[in-house]
Amino acid sequence: MSASRPILYSFRRCPYAMRARLALDVSGVAVEHREILLKDKPAAMLEASPKGTVPVLVLADGRVLEESLDVMNWALQQNDPENWLDRDSRTAAWIEANDGPFKRALDRYKYASRFDDADAIVERDKAAECLRVLDGVLRQQTWLAGGKPGFADNAVFPFVRQFAMTDRAWFDAQSWPALIGWLDQLLNSERFANIMEKHEIWAPEPE
Repeated sequence: MSASRPILYSFRRCPYAMRARLALDVSGVAVEHREILLKDKPAAMLEASPKGTVPVLVLADGRVLEESLDVMNWALQQNDPENWLDRDSRTAAWIEANDGPFKRALDRYKYASRFDDADAIVERDKAAECLRVLDGVLRQQTWLAGGKPGFADNAVFPFVRQFAMTDRAWFDAQSWPALIGWLDQLLNSERFANIMEKHEIWAPEPE
């Protein structure tokens, strides 16, 4: 691969990495994809970003982007053919709710055993309240962004997917048909298939 390409450190199932890859895919920006294992992070990634989370995007000029929303914004600033940066005024609030109270409840629902005081059902219900708000919006319009999927949809969707897949039967039994339809459209999209392509675990070339 060309050395001029940005280097993306990613983990396939991480929702933060997913939303970064979604923006990179729509932008058409070519990157060197380095798939990693979170339990065995490569030294090159930790040197670029000591905090050790994905995604990490190392730009050709040496700058390092280590937050998923920063990667999304950078990619779309290079090329934004679907106008994702033309955002609904509520986009920031949706993302703040997703990355804050919803993600906290999601983690404590999906990984309840990791938290001493977590009750998985209580946390599931907290997360569900956030999703009912989204369903209410999606009953009025097909996408959070309005007439077509945009920044908000793709920033939030990977986390809703993670919640749904924790117990898909329970998720589908809830009274949020618009949310289910929205999720399934994104899950079945060509773009999602593209960004979920499997990559071999990256390892540096031997010296």
